[in-house]
Amino acid sequence: MAKKIAILGGGESGVGTAILAKKEGFKIFLSDKGKIKDKYKDVLKNLEIEWEELQHSEEKILNADVVMKSPGIPETTPLVLKLKDNNIPVISEIEFASEFTSAETIGITGSNGKTTTTKFIHHILKDGKISAGMAGNVGDSFARQVAENEFAWYVLELSSFQLDGIINFRPKIAVLTNITPDHLDRYEHSLEKYIASKFRITLNQTKADYFIYDADDKNISDWLKKNPIEAQKLPFSLEKKFENGAYLENEQIIVKINNTKFYMPTTDLSLQGKHNTKNAMAAATVAQLLRIRKQTIRESMENFQGVEHRLEKVLKINNVMYINDSKATNVNATFYALESMESATVWIVGGVDKGNVYSDLLPLVNEKVKAIICLGVDNAKITNAFGNCVDIMVETQSMDEAVKIAYKIAEKNEAVLLSPACASFDLFENYEDRGRQFKEAVRNL
Repeated sequence: MAKKIAILGGGESGVGTAILAKKEGFKIFLSDKGKIKDKYKDVLKNLEIEWEELQHSEEKILNADVVMKSPGIPETTPLVLKLKDNNIPVISEIEFASEFTSAETIGITGSNGKTTTTKFIHHILKDGKISAGMAGNVGDSFARQVAENEFAWYVLELSSFQLDGIINFRPKIAVLTNITPDHLDRYEHSLEKYIASKFRITLNQTKADYFIYDADDKNISDWLKKNPIEAQKLPFSLEKKFENGAYLENEQIIVKINNTKFYMPTTDLSLQGKHNTKNAMAAATVAQLLRIRKQTIRESMENFQGVEHRLEKVLKINNVMYINDSKATNVNATFYALESMESATVWIVGGVDKGNVYSDLLPLVNEKVKAIICLGVDNAKITNAFGNCVDIMVETQSMDEAVKIAYKIAEKNEAVLLSPACASFDLFENYEDRGRQFKEAVRNL
């Protein structure tokens, strides 16, 4: 008899799971508490998959053998708790898709730098002529790609929410970029729980697998001291040196693995800044493990273009550079952005606060920021944190208004930086929408 799967959520991961489940002969019921986008409804109708929106028919869902839950639905939702009480496995799309592919996977997680590192690795693999798909939080869902393609490798960007729903998923290579407080609202405001969630990426790894991580990150080092892992460890660092791992020496990135050595001057990297040097170290370590030619790795790292909405230079107007860093949805990401600014900056900040602590930014704001433009429904925390640091602080309710005010304030050889340090759901659909609105407003000046 066909196995029954219930899918909660009709977005990219839900519909991707439906496509793969159909191919594998499951009996499917997809349910979304919100509205499903037309492009996804069309796919469901074409495949003749039973679905519903604006409700969850519990009876049907509780009748499933397995449930795939979209990452946006918290573990503490009453329906999810009820499923667990009934011993029905609740898994993520990553877990489901991994059962139906023999491809090896490279999993990338961390609070910041995930997307850049994922795209960086995929870019080098493609240049190295390795058959590789890219999925997870970027592009088409992993499940959909497993259903429609035959790749030898997958490069997967994984959020902690996706990792919470894995049981057997085991990446051949796991990368942990860093851990800073983020999404704590989903982890009972416990940093420990959030860290444990990130480390699930190495949960099923064995001695034959690799774990690449930032050795300068205190949260990571402390956790590893207390929790031994099976995988072979390959650290990267801007401060320490290793027998096996990546480090800096004379302004060069060195990657050493089992007596092979790769080096590249940091000045040749297409993306500058300390955090990008670390992303490059992680990517070069993966490339070395896959034995891609050193010359190919170097060329690939010289021409990698980076990610939209991440420190993306939009336009120079009257000698003022406008920079879109809408992807900075937490304080640590904004820290990197401000750290990389070389001129006085008009900073556009704000949105939905995920329990942010802004004190880390104070030295940088004092040093680099001449004016702050708040862009959120509730800006009280920002005005309290930085009110004494700058002479000009303005509250706005729309991107257009924020950019117009920035245009009036910014002078020659200065910069306007959108780096919100917050989620975007109060005034925008998501961070991409926020970034696009910023770029449009700048082009309309």
